[in-house]
Parts: sequence; structure tokens; C-alpha cells
Amino acid sequence: MHSPPAPTPWRPSPYFVIGGLFWALMTAATWRVPMVGDFGTHAAVVERLSADWRHPTHPLAAVPGEGSPYYSPYALFQGLFAHAMGVPGRLVVKLAAPVNLIVLLTGIGRFTKVLTDRRWAPVFALAAMVLLWGTERASWSGYLGLLSMTTTLAYPSAFAAGLAFHIWALTGRTAREHERERTSYVEHAAIGILVGLLMLIHPITSVGTLVGVAAFVVGWQREWDGGTARRWSLTVVAAVAVAASWPYFDAFSLGSSESAAVLDHVHRRLYTHIGGQFWLGLIGVPALWVRWRRSRRDPLVLMFAADCVLVAYGWISGHYTYGRLLGLTLVGPQFALAVELARPGPYGLGRRLLAPVAAGAAALGFFTVQAGAVVPRSMDPVGFDQPPDWRTYAWVTPYVEPGETVLADDYYISHSLPGYGAYLVAPTWPDPALAERDRWRRKQDVRRYLSPLSTATERAGIARRYRVHWLLLTSKQTLPPEAVAVTFSPVTGEVLARVPEFRL
Repeated sequence: MHSPPAPTPWRPSPYFVIGGLFWALMTAATWRVPMVGDFGTHAAVVERLSADWRHPTHPLAAVPGEGSPYYSPYALFQGLFAHAMGVPGRLVVKLAAPVNLIVLLTGIGRFTKVLTDRRWAPVFALAAMVLLWGTERASWSGYLGLLSMTTTLAYPSAFAAGLAFHIWALTGRTAREHERERTSYVEHAAIGILVGLLMLIHPITSVGTLVGVAAFVVGWQREWDGGTARRWSLTVVAAVAVAASWPYFDAFSLGSSESAAVLDHVHRRLYTHIGGQFWLGLIGVPALWVRWRRSRRDPLVLMFAADCVLVAYGWISGHYTYGRLLGLTLVGPQFALAVELARPGPYGLGRRLLAPVAAGAAALGFFTVQAGAVVPRSMDPVGFDQPPDWRTYAWVTPYVEPGETVLADDYYISHSLPGYGAYLVAPTWPDPALAERDRWRRKQDVRRYLSPLSTATERAGIARRYRVHWLLLTSKQTLPPEAVAVTFSPVTGEVLARVPEFRL
């Protein structure tokens, strides 16, 4: 009688080991970065949902928040978590960074596995994704370069990017299957549900994701019949149904809102240094060319071509928000390069040159731009570009209660203070929940209040109109006579002053 074979011991893959180390490294790197950029806005979103998830106010101003695209399913989960645990929104956003990174790393692993079964391919893909950008700094929400990730991993855009890779992996696997079973309806519905959620979480990332979904369907779906058409129609219906049923905002009207036009103007700068910020990613274009020669319908080639068209359309049409797709545009060449590098021999001349060229490009990207993400300032020997180091406003929290309104117009104050629960008179970013003309009027009122030429009567009227509780002024701004200074920052000289109650 033969004994059963001994079970094969589990051995971690190279990606499991290196990806785990990368997760630990980037979690530590992200944790040391203070509240910078839009962190305060996202923390404010969590605060509003924690306070009243059914009818949250505007994230940044004391007005109704109906129609704000910030109130996505992702943010709702964070708000409910913050409420249940009794923790502030800024801590919840901070804790989101390692969670988002897990979603991103598992998505990269699954996506690469759909492209190839070579064990080192996802490792090369991760390295290419975080290093092969350019030799000029490119830091924006949704950009997955190493330095950019230190400040944006906690944002919804990072979760959305990870979800995009999972959607592409599921789509690729589904499209490549030749024999359809009834269970495949579930897979198609799942793709649609995930796409619908992504449309609500981060609309511009969903555009790039849909490009990838279409690329895999066109590239790998070889057999078309009535059943196939019904299944993919189910995907579309599920995506539209999920996006249309969300009660907090209308996902299909965001592109035509007044705030969208303002955001287009803001995003124009995405195109100003496009060469210096992205040229290293083009190292993978020869690998795309090889894939195109093998198949004119290769999904990575189709993704790259379609993304380039959309980015170009954004520049030509003036809808510069499409520039946000530049990060996803690099996925095609980056992952094509990774798959080619993992291909076993024999190698021709071109393949033998590819590895040293890619390694040199990665080293160039690391030492010119990305190194500061993982090399702390205290250990930096040459002065690498570092993540922003904004000042904290924790010193105002003993005085300013969550939900009180602060009048301020400094860039750093306006971006950071909402993360501590305060409202602003004038929100920093456009939002469909507040008409753009009203936001502009609020900005004008803030300037008028702080003008040395304003009268006490004018200031009192503005304070009553917006129920201003506090002023937070820089060291260069003049404190109005009726305001009472309460405390100041010994580091920056900023002054927190109380607006008298009788003025409200």
C-alpha cells in the first residue's frame, strides 16, 4: 500500500516577499509625512460623514453638502468607521494609506498574472511603476511614482488605482475564457459593479479604467455570439445602475458642472512639464512594439494608444482634467517592459540591451526624483527632493471646536485646517455642492474682511453672514481691532483670534 505523497511546502513568491517589504517601507515613509496637499480636505470629508452620514454638510463650508462628489462609497465607509470608533477623520485618512497600498499591490500582482505567469514579472512591474516616470518631479493625486505616493497613498485616488488593476485583471481573465458557463454572468456583473463603484470613488480614474476594460474586451474576446453580447451588456448595465443609484451626487453630471470648468483650468499645469516628468516611462515603448508585432489587438498596446488619444484630446479641447490620465497612460509601457524582462532566454541583441537600459533608467529616476521618498531628511547625504513638510495646526484644536467657522486666506491654512474639523468661509476647491459664483463671492468677502481699508461695519456684516467664530492670520496680516487674540504659533507667528459673540 502506497502512502500519499507529502504535501508540497508553501514557498513565498518573489513578489510576495518584495511586495511585503515595499508595503512596510512605504507605510513607514507615508506615516512620517504630515498633513499636506489635499489631506485636510479628505479628512474633513470623513469628519462630515462621521457627524451626519445621512445629510452631511459641505466638506469645507457650513452649507448643505448635497451633490458633493467627495461623498463617495469609499468616504462613506471611512465616515462610518470614524463614527463607530470615535476617532478623528485625519487619523482615519492616515490609516487608509497602508490599506490602499495593499489594494494596489494585490491589484498589480493579479493584473500581471493575467498578462504572464512569469514569477518575477510583478516584481519588475512594481519597480517600473514607481521609478520609471521622469527626471522632473511629478506629484499629483493618482500618480504612482515613489515620491508622489508618500503624499497621496491615503487619498481615494490610490484606492481607485488599486481597484483599477483588480478590474483589469478580472476583465482580462473573463475575456480570455473561451467556454462560457452560467457562473460567468456573475463575473460580468462583478466587473460592472466594480466599475460603477470606481465611477463614484474617483471619476477620472474610472475613465482610464474603462479604457483598459475596453482594451481587454477588444483584444482578448475572440468569440462573439448572443450569449457573449448579453454578458457584456450585463456589465454595462450593472456599472450604470450602481453609479446612477448613488444618493449623494449625480455621477453623470459632474463633467458639465461649473466646477468642472474651473478644475480644467487648475489641471492645465499637468501639461506644462510633460516631457521631463514622464519620459523615462517611454523606455517600455519598444516592449509595446514587440507586443504589437505579435498581436495587433494586444490589450496593453490598445490601452496605451487610447490613453494617449484622451490626453491629447484634453490638451486640444481645453479639458485639461484629462491630463490626470497621464499616470495610467504609463501602465502600458511599464508593464509591457516588466513582462519582457521576465521572459526566459534565449535572448537576441535587443533583449540583452533591454535589461541594462531599464536598470539605468530606473536608477536615474530614483536618484533624480524618487529617492527622497525613502531617504529621510536627517539621513539625506545629497539633498534629494523630499515630500512636502507643512506646518501643523494641532495647536488650534484646544480652542476651535469641530464645526466652527474660521476666516483665513493663507494657502497652507486653507488646505490644512479643515482636517481638524473646522469650516472655512471660502472653500479652496470648486465643488458642485456650492455654486461657483457663491464660492467666488465668499473669496471676495474674505479679502474684503482682511483688507486694511475695511470698516468695522463691513467686517461685522461678513462675520454675521458666514457665522465666523475665528480668524487665523499669518504674521504679515493685521488683526482687526474688535478681534481678540487667543493664541499664536511660536514657529510661524500665526495668530488665532476670536470674533466677539455679539458680532455674530
